[in-house]
Parts: sequence; C-alpha cells; structure tokens
Amino acid sequence: MTSAATMTTALRTEHRDRLMRLAREVSFDAGSRLFEEGRRADRFWIVRTGTVALDLYVPGRRPAVIESLGHGELVGWSWHFPPYLWQLGAEAMSPVRAREFDAEAVRAMCAEDAEFGRAIAVRVGRVVAQRLHASRVRLLDLYAPYGSRGLTRPPGLRRRTAWTAARTG
Repeated sequence: MTSAATMTTALRTEHRDRLMRLAREVSFDAGSRLFEEGRRADRFWIVRTGTVALDLYVPGRRPAVIESLGHGELVGWSWHFPPYLWQLGAEAMSPVRAREFDAEAVRAMCAEDAEFGRAIAVRVGRVVAQRLHASRVRLLDLYAPYGSRGLTRPPGLRRRTAWTAARTG
C-alpha cells in the first residue's frame, strides 16, 4: 500500500466502531472465488491478510486482472449502489483472512445516520474512482496498441488506497 491509512484508521472512531460491530471473521483458500461479475452484491470485505485479485470477464480469454488488494483494503463496492450487482469478479490469490460485512445491514445503518452514511459513501466513492482508473489503465495495457504509456494518474488519485486514504485528501 502507498499510504499508512487503512479502513480501520480512515473512519472516525465512533463510525469505525459502529461498522466493526457488524464484522464477521472469514477466510478463503487460495484460488477461491469471492464473487462473480454480474451476480448479486450482498456483502463486502476488508482484507486482514493475503491478496485478492479483482478481475474483469473478457469473452474468449482468461479474466483480466485489474488490481490486487491487500491488508486494510476494501473488496467490493457494488453493494453500495443499485442494482447491487458485482461489476468485477474477485479471487483469493493467497490464503485470505478478512472481515465480512452484510451489505443490507450497513446500508440500513447509513440510512439511519446521515453522518455515518456520508463517511461510508465518501470512502466507497473514492474506491470507485480509483478502480475505474485502474481498470482503464489495465485494459489499455492489454488491448491498446501502445499500452498505457504516457497515461497519467489524475491529480489526487492514489494507486491502491482510495478507500483507505480518505484523510490524506
């Protein structure tokens, strides 16, 4: 990661504690699929140990790995936006331990407490922006004649820590 901030430090203490009360410890063996693109997004994870690869279905080819996520990073953002369908797939690249959250319960907490909901929305929005950029760069690398050479990262967008770098702005 390029920032010391993680999900556990990005939220204010009372918001973090409230969210963590919903956490359930889970583990995945290397090679396990966490979710498939186009399926129902009813949960999300924060990685404790291991690596999760986000991938994109490409007809007639192997899935294109868009990004690898590690400690403290959010796996899944599609749970936050209707129609609640995964936009990418995810696979454990090594044994993974994570905190799992029920999406419906978190969305209900967001609806009950506007300040909490905004804090979550800001972090999820940053993840979406970062993942969109990562997808664009990766697809250019795979399919454009000259790859992504010369493509610059938009100002203020960090490489892998959009969810976690909220405090650094």
